Amino acid sequence: MDVKVELSRRAALLGAGGALAGAGLVSASPVLAATEKQGAMTAPVARYAVGGFEVNTLLDGAVTVGEPQKTFGMNVDADTFAAASADNFIPADTFKAFFTPTLVNTGKELVLFDTGVGEGGRPARGNMRAALESAGYTPEQVDVVVITHMHPDHIGGLMEGGAPAFPNARYVIAQKEYDFWAGMDPEANGVTKLMAKNVRPLAEKMTFLGDGGSVVSGITAMAANGHTPGHTVYMLEDGGKQLLLAADLANHYVWSLAHPGWEVRFDMDKEAAAATRKTVLGMLASEKVPFVGYHMPFPAVGYVATQGDGFRYVPASYQLSL
Repeated sequence: MDVKVELSRRAALLGAGGALAGAGLVSASPVLAATEKQGAMTAPVARYAVGGFEVNTLLDGAVTVGEPQKTFGMNVDADTFAAASADNFIPADTFKAFFTPTLVNTGKELVLFDTGVGEGGRPARGNMRAALESAGYTPEQVDVVVITHMHPDHIGGLMEGGAPAFPNARYVIAQKEYDFWAGMDPEANGVTKLMAKNVRPLAEKMTFLGDGGSVVSGITAMAANGHTPGHTVYMLEDGGKQLLLAADLANHYVWSLAHPGWEVRFDMDKEAAAATRKTVLGMLASEKVPFVGYHMPFPAVGYVATQGDGFRYVPASYQLSL
């Protein structure tokens, strides 16, 4: 008996493909349509321990900016700036700025350091609330909000919809920082305008401190003047472990930290800021204390090593999770 087999054109082609696949010439697997790329993804939270403290760095956002030498290394020539950039495998004509508030759970109190850009910064910035919630916390749970200094990317998130974003918190700021800005005309500049809107309404809930003042047990203020008149960094210490919340001490890991004498546009007193950088970075390097830098590449935590006349940034890997 004759059996008639009829192959469709598609089946014939598949059969031919199978034969070719067997010869190693084409893949036997079907080719799928291209899947749409999902784009860049960055985790909004990093968590690690300092003794019994739980520390969370929160990504408020990041922006790409051109012409970096208008901000960093303003007192060096273009060739020097380009050489330092090339030595660190980064372009000299663009950079990425990160904005990183820090949330510390001491086991007794939940303390937030700086509040990000706030409502006006979305979508690239102003996402601190979302990061906070990704960490498993709500704004209502924050007990203390510490402001390192009054620049807009640190106080912008204090208010939302005209109401306090952290309704149950008390607030802490250096007396010198508050007095400087409060003594100016509220319409003098962008900082004073935002202070009038976001900071003054909270003044009755504020605690003012100076160098060596305590936020809560284990968190101590350290004056770091220069970036602003009352710019303050904070040392965390628990269980024999330390970590410095360095705020805007150094605003770039190469063009500021590695070269502390390079001028930064946003430093109000450039000479004082450079001197403060050298002193604090020298302490971090000699004592091998890790730090969080508000504008360091996320997750913004690392170490400082000496290198020539300057320093080198060493990003943390797993040290703080052991």
